Amino acid sequence: MPLALGALASLPSASARAHETQRAQPTHGIVRDARVGDPLAGARVLVIGTNFAATTSGDGVFRFDVALPDSFSVRAERLGYRSKTVRGRADAGGRIEIALDPSPLALQPLVVTGAVTARPATETARPVTVLSGEELQIRLRGTVAGALAREPGFATGTMGPAAARPVVRGMGGDRVLILEDGIRTGDVSGSAPDHATAVDASSSSRVEVVRGPAALLYGSNALGGVINVVRDEIPTSATSVGSGTASLRGATVDGAWGAGAAATVALADRAPLRVEASGRRSGDLRTPAGTLGNTGADTWTLGTGASYDADWGQVGAAFRSYSNDYGVPGGLATGHDAGVRIEMERASTKFRAVLDQPRGPYESVELNGAHTWYRHSEIEPPDILGTFFKVESTSAELVAKPVAAGPFSRGALGVRASREAFSFAGGIGMPNTRRTTWAAYVFQEVEMGAFRVEGGLRYDWIAVDPLRDDPGAEIGAIGDRSFQAASGSVALLYATGPGLIVGVNAGRAFRTPDVSELYSDGPHLATYSFEVGNPALGAERGTGVDLFLRYAGDRVRAELSGFRNVISGYVFAHPTGELSRVLLPVYQHQANDAAFTGFEAAADWNVAAGWALQGTASHVRAEFTDTGRPVPMIPPLRGRVSVEHERPSWFARVEAELAGGQERVGEFETPTAGYEMFDVVAGLRFNVRGRLSVLTVSLENVTNEEYRNHLSRAKEILPEAGRGLAVSWRVAF
Repeated sequence: MPLALGALASLPSASARAHETQRAQPTHGIVRDARVGDPLAGARVLVIGTNFAATTSGDGVFRFDVALPDSFSVRAERLGYRSKTVRGRADAGGRIEIALDPSPLALQPLVVTGAVTARPATETARPVTVLSGEELQIRLRGTVAGALAREPGFATGTMGPAAARPVVRGMGGDRVLILEDGIRTGDVSGSAPDHATAVDASSSSRVEVVRGPAALLYGSNALGGVINVVRDEIPTSATSVGSGTASLRGATVDGAWGAGAAATVALADRAPLRVEASGRRSGDLRTPAGTLGNTGADTWTLGTGASYDADWGQVGAAFRSYSNDYGVPGGLATGHDAGVRIEMERASTKFRAVLDQPRGPYESVELNGAHTWYRHSEIEPPDILGTFFKVESTSAELVAKPVAAGPFSRGALGVRASREAFSFAGGIGMPNTRRTTWAAYVFQEVEMGAFRVEGGLRYDWIAVDPLRDDPGAEIGAIGDRSFQAASGSVALLYATGPGLIVGVNAGRAFRTPDVSELYSDGPHLATYSFEVGNPALGAERGTGVDLFLRYAGDRVRAELSGFRNVISGYVFAHPTGELSRVLLPVYQHQANDAAFTGFEAAADWNVAAGWALQGTASHVRAEFTDTGRPVPMIPPLRGRVSVEHERPSWFARVEAELAGGQERVGEFETPTAGYEMFDVVAGLRFNVRGRLSVLTVSLENVTNEEYRNHLSRAKEILPEAGRGLAVSWRVAF
């Protein structure tokens, strides 16, 4: 079997692992530099097929204080080095030695989002993006959307820097599903451009994104893609000495500072505990044309989680508290000079139980549950509560993974149920509403030599119950609605040669209208609009096709993908050109068929020892199929080019962000000009008391370019951020 598809297929399944002889002694080993033999501190070592992970100390040693099967595989990842996977056996005394080769190419970590089990990014059936370690540290700009903004296929819809929402392949809002450790965040960020995402990536280990329709494992409302912030809130293992990270960040362009720390320790044998805390405070954004007022933010998070690893499996729980007090800018284009202040609070509780040795044809059965409480208040000048949102959501999901049999390598069968209660107050005029969801799905992978086939089906039933029926409402008859649809996908990957993979993925997904799209009928001052819903809206149904080509060699990595996604009943807020009774522009929600077509490209080239060239490009063209008119708020052609010099102990990079002008605009939408913006980044890696520290310094927008983000609702007031210095420090222990 070719290595590209078969490297992980030969690993023992969870069922096989559970029935193999377990060892009482821990597994330990050392990670070294393959060139000079020096031990490497701060390398992350993962046991493939499990959630067990460890970080090497100053002498390069790692240790797993858990029993592993007689045969297993571990993967080592370290900044400035090429990742490597090796096999281990109990008869080797539990000791493993891993030698890593220095490389300027970016890490290719394992991906868990959109897959039944972790696999390398080059082997996924859909285009994926992963930010982790040092790259995540450099990209963090206070929001998840800001961290991903320069990746291929991404853009950022903003209403000030704090209210930033990711846009994937031209689709944003409720069409991009944001998760924490695979669980929905339970906020209202997808319903309006002034709503921030209630998730903080500063304490995460990585951010994973699946581009394109990805509804099978996560449900509806993922027509654009899925973003998963992975931090392992419910820990799976801990060494006797503990592990974790701590970080400090600061930036001059908005006077921001932030700090965070997360640590996992062993409370007792087989009982890990994880605790974390983070905070960030920023002021008004400075631009080349002046200061964008009322754009500061105060963000704070606290979290803790614990688990118990038993012979039969694992059980654990986690709690997280999040608060964000931020501003939405005012100005002539918004109609409120002083802006609006928004206060957000979110508290979530998660539970997980895994049975590793069930009876019958299953290798594992997993139960996940979550409860989220969310509150959102919009304070209008001088101190008036203008709009209030409250959401309480409860969900549960049961997933069973069958034992591999012949070519049927990995699979999953699952059922999911959720209930959400929405409460509203203020002028927006929406009735309190309940939404109930039931779903069932099946997913299977088949290995056939150089081919791998993935396929699945899902059925969702969603009921929306407004607690105030009004058959004579001005926006249409307000009453109960129900939506049901089947989703499906099939993907084919073919390893044509060493490191080269060709793939095609076709899928059908759907999205139910958001509560605000159905029932809103009132002013929303933060967005300077009078929003009018449509209770008769149907579900969006998208049919998408992806074609991609990937190559991963020692000196070159590249991916090229093309896509087309046709959506029937695409819902959007249409500006009518009229003013409401309170003199705000009226936006009426309506539906029309639309098609999104585009491409994404990325390449990394190790030109010479320590030198690398990197480049990305992406473009999407979206239009309504009946008229050919452009879909509003679509990003222009964008790209990124960088030259980097990488050494194990330091790196330096010059980067250019390029964007074309956007002339294809919707009615009442303003075109924007293209721009070029340059950054310089440098970093040091050093050991402090045997712990890896990374210090990075970034000079952003070196030329103080005055440019405007086409997806910014504040672009007519002031441009984007001007020249600024950002400094960050992170230590892994």
